Amino acid sequence: MRITPMKKIREALRLYVVVKLSARKVERATGVPRSTVLDYAKRVEESQNFVIEKLDEIDDKTLHSKLFPERRIVEPLHKKVMPDMEYIHQELKRRKKSKVTLMLLWQEYKADYPNGYEYTQFRVYYRRYKQKLNPSMRQIHLEGDKVFIDYSGLTMPIYNAQTGEITKAQIFVAVLGASGYTFAHATASQKQEDFILSHVLAYEFFGGVPRIVVPDNLKSAIIFNNKDGIVVNESYAALNRHYNIVVEPARPGKPKDKPKAEQGVQGIQRYILARLRHQKFFDIDSLNEAIGNLLDDYNNKIVKHLEQSRSQMFASLDEPHLSPLPANRYVYTEFKIARVNQDYHISLDKCNYSVPFKYLKESVELRYSHSSVKIYYQHKHIATHPRLYRIGATSTLSEHMPKAHEYVHEKMNPQRLQNWAKNIGEYSTLYVENRFVSVEHKPNVYRGIIAVLSFAKLYGKIELELALMYALEKNTPSTKSIKSILDRKLYLSKGANNTNKTAPSLFDIHENIRGADEYK
Repeated sequence: MRITPMKKIREALRLYVVVKLSARKVERATGVPRSTVLDYAKRVEESQNFVIEKLDEIDDKTLHSKLFPERRIVEPLHKKVMPDMEYIHQELKRRKKSKVTLMLLWQEYKADYPNGYEYTQFRVYYRRYKQKLNPSMRQIHLEGDKVFIDYSGLTMPIYNAQTGEITKAQIFVAVLGASGYTFAHATASQKQEDFILSHVLAYEFFGGVPRIVVPDNLKSAIIFNNKDGIVVNESYAALNRHYNIVVEPARPGKPKDKPKAEQGVQGIQRYILARLRHQKFFDIDSLNEAIGNLLDDYNNKIVKHLEQSRSQMFASLDEPHLSPLPANRYVYTEFKIARVNQDYHISLDKCNYSVPFKYLKESVELRYSHSSVKIYYQHKHIATHPRLYRIGATSTLSEHMPKAHEYVHEKMNPQRLQNWAKNIGEYSTLYVENRFVSVEHKPNVYRGIIAVLSFAKLYGKIELELALMYALEKNTPSTKSIKSILDRKLYLSKGANNTNKTAPSLFDIHENIRGADEYK
């Protein structure tokens, strides 16, 4: 999901004001420049009646009006062309023969790009480039600051006792930076739901939450991480908002950014997975139980060059500085953008959920779990429904309906519609009964039933009964199909009077129902 500017503003404010990160770290985590972060914080401070703790309760429009009461229009600046630092570096390496200087290379650059950087900035960019060529600096990890996340390249086989099929369990590894205290967890896949569950269990294993998580660039965590910035997967971002933790993904192809994860993976492979190589596991739970038994031994093992175990270092370094776990365990949530249909419902996995009708044709955000579907418009919560799983199921709240629809639903009820149908005939009665059986929420079919029964006034009761009998034989119960049958008088065809033909199972035919001959 693409991050909107307002989402970036929210995240920057949360990290700077609530989490108390420095503006530099906020810039690294969100891509928002430090000066902009400080400007946001200043605006919050100057804004009256603005409570930062209630940031999630404010919709986008309100937040924008509080932060930017004056809407200044800034003309976009044209981007300057970045010098080709690789070419410049190679040219300077040959300076003994060519006598080339940085000044000469800048003059050639300006000749090609007159609007390019001036010499001072040109030198700054080249100096930064040289510093990045061979960085080899020992990382110093603060207490309770970072947890490094990775998957072991080595998997474990899971045997299906019935079919003999073998699947590969993925091994998730989390390592705290200061102590090296390690957690490992087996899952069926590296998919997002399994990935997030492993995080939740890791934080519960640690008994607290560090300030920063450093994942590898899995699609379950990071959509992209390049020179244009970092975009975090929305479900992963929700997990980290729940635990108030900052995401700082390692650079692609830079294992030195996560040395603790590399060491942790290697340690788990050698100390745990190698010991389990001759055991057969028939489910993930038994594998995790075996990993858990050896994990304690791994963390309690003395690290020779430190003369302490990881458990001892955890107790003295990381544990006292971890943030407490939230009161509620994180519930896995997925996100989706949907457009509100003309019937003021949105669709999710072929099920339908209502929203207030004033949001017709608007794009809304769905946040859904196994048990519920929450719908937001510009960060404002507008509807909640229980999660449906039967294809075609619909959840409609009466308060979401236009007044005209509410009137129909208040005036009509199943008994009244059934009485109306009985007054027309047996096939009308069966049609109404079956329409009610086909849905969980009866008001969802009121409009269709009313439309069909109203055909009796336009075409006559006998014609409607014959049309519904024909619809029974052809299994075409939709309002549009029944109207077409009436308009074309298809029930007068020979096929409609073929009493030997077995009717489809749209209705259950009762023995006391009159046949087609009764209407001749």
